[in-house]
This record gives sequence, structure tokens and C-alpha cells, in this order.
Amino acid sequence: MPVRALQFYCGIGGLHLAFSRSMVAGSVVQAFDWDQTACQVYAANHAPDIVQKVDITTLDATSLVSFRADLWLLSPACQPYTVLNPTAKGSSDPRAKSFLHLIQNTLPALAAIDCHPSRLLIENVAGFETSSTRQILVSTLQSLGYVTVELLITPLQYGIPNSRLRYYLLAKRSPSTFSNVSTDMGDFGNVWRHIPGHQQWTDPRSKSGELIAAEQNIRQVKDYLDEDFSHAGHAAHPNTVPDKVLQKWGRLFDIVSPTSRRTCCFTRGYSQLVERSGSILQTNEAMNTADTFDKFLKAQSEGQTEALHILRPLGLRYFSPSELLRIFDFTPLDTYSTFVWPKAISTKSKYRLIGNSVNVRIVQELINYLFES
Repeated sequence: MPVRALQFYCGIGGLHLAFSRSMVAGSVVQAFDWDQTACQVYAANHAPDIVQKVDITTLDATSLVSFRADLWLLSPACQPYTVLNPTAKGSSDPRAKSFLHLIQNTLPALAAIDCHPSRLLIENVAGFETSSTRQILVSTLQSLGYVTVELLITPLQYGIPNSRLRYYLLAKRSPSTFSNVSTDMGDFGNVWRHIPGHQQWTDPRSKSGELIAAEQNIRQVKDYLDEDFSHAGHAAHPNTVPDKVLQKWGRLFDIVSPTSRRTCCFTRGYSQLVERSGSILQTNEAMNTADTFDKFLKAQSEGQTEALHILRPLGLRYFSPSELLRIFDFTPLDTYSTFVWPKAISTKSKYRLIGNSVNVRIVQELINYLFES
């Protein structure tokens, strides 16, 4: 029988796309999100009649039972758990309320009438694994007869040059079990750094950086860039870092080049925040970044009014939304038009929606594993 999936916090449809690319036969029968812009983008790229703008705290067993879902896909708000949020409060954070409602109220109510899903996949930021919400989640699932596997996975493990470490929880209803996981070995309760039974992975930063990255077949950034990534022949690339940002904050950027094999995690604040929101691309690789910034800072300290002319030849710019879609595996590397943005969506909103999404390749692999016998 085809698998029937429900998607909660659907965003722009990363979990939907991963499910459709997996080896599992089935479909997403309904998707839910409170963000109206995200729902517009989801509808433009998937069946528009399956996405529903709704407050997820209003979803109860009565509203979900008719879908007869075999699989729940969830990517709840990360703000209660991210290190970027100094006010994060875990399960006591108001933004955790809807997720806890689904887990503590709706799921047990469905279980009471034997209509709960046989499998779940949950995605969140690294750090969720130490939260009070995670403790509630795991204990609730176990009380309902689920077995779970928890993982911390980064796209680097699949050859994608992006260090976006994320937490994933997979759950199956007993008596189903997970391949290559043994209770005798104490595997349940561990947080895995690779899919059990799949190739183990060593972070390139723990050895010799780019060399190890190349050995692990991590692609170069240039494979994900637009065709004219340097915007040659034009006055400025449309995603060029503004002078006022460059002058004040440029020294804090994480700068990568087209031949780099790593970028930092891109967040919803990309192009709006400077630190820890994503890497900046230096299109001119002929220049030494450190030396150029040293010259700029020296000129700036000497009060030179045109110090910025020292930095401009670096060709520093933000990654474009289409480039980020490739890095997040929404669109194949050789395809430039498979993802649709409604006309009214601004560039700022595109960055926010992509930063809130998932890496499709990783979720695809996890769904395949979740359905292994």
C-alpha cells in the first residue's frame, strides 16, 4: 500500500521533496504551516490543494484521523533550541508549544484509537538533543510503543560543501526495528553521527582540512554557483555586499571561494545578519583575502576616506537564492528552473524561507533508512 504522509511545519516543502525522491512509494496527503508566504511557495511547487495555513496548536486527533497517515514529517521551530538565540528556553519557550501539543496531546489521542502513524521523522537544529523538549519527545514516543534512532548529520557527509549540522529523530512503532541497531549493544539512546550501517564519517576539520575534504569527495562551491557567478562585465553583481556593510562588518565575514569545499550554515537571517548566518563568496580568487583585509584595516585606521577601494576587487557577494537552493539540494546542479518562486516573494523572504528549510538529500537518505526492513 502507498504510504500516506502528513507534513507539519511544511515551509517551502523540503521534506515533501525528499519524500518524493526517496525509494518509498507514497505521497504527502496534507501539509500544515502558519507562515502564509511559505504556504504560497509550497503551493507553487507542489499540489496547491494539500497545503493548509493553520495554527498547529489547533490540530487534534479529530482533525487528523481522516487522513489515515502512515508517516509524520516534522520540522518544528528551531528558535527555542538554537545557540544563536540567547533567550532560547527549550520546552518552556512559547515557540515550542505547538510541537509539544502534537507530541503530548494529538499523538497519544490518535494512539488511543490505534490511528497513530507507524513512523515519524523529526528535524531540528543541533542542540535540540540536549533540550528538555527532546526528553519529553523521546519519553512520550517510548510510552506509545515507538523505537527511536537519533542522529546528528551534516551535508558534508554527502559531498555537499555546507556545514549545516542538524538533529534528526526517526521513530518506528514496535515490533518494527531499525537496521544495524542493536539493543544488546546499547545502540538505542546513542546520538549517531552517521546512518547506522552506512559509511562512518570524519569531519575534515579534525585533520588537514581541504585535503581530507577532497579525499571524501566533497564538491567545490563552484559546482553550485550560477553560470555567471562573478557577473563579469557588469558594474556590480546584484548580490554584492553593500559598501556600508562591508566597511563596518566585513572583517567578521566567513569568506569562501569558488574552489572551497565548505560553507557555513545558512540561516534565515542571511544577508541581514553578519556573524553565523552564512558564508560570503569571494569571486576573485587571485587575491589573498587576509592580506587584502590587513591593508584595508590599516588604511581605515589611518583615516583614508576611500579605503573601501582596497576590498572591492575581492568581488565579495552573498550567495544567490538559486545557489542556496542547489546547496540545499532543492534543485539539481545542472538545473536552473525547477523551483518556482511566486512573483511577490522578495529576496529577503527567499533567504528566510531557505534558511528555515532542510537539506533535501539528507532527509531523502533518512527516509530510505526509516523504511528499511
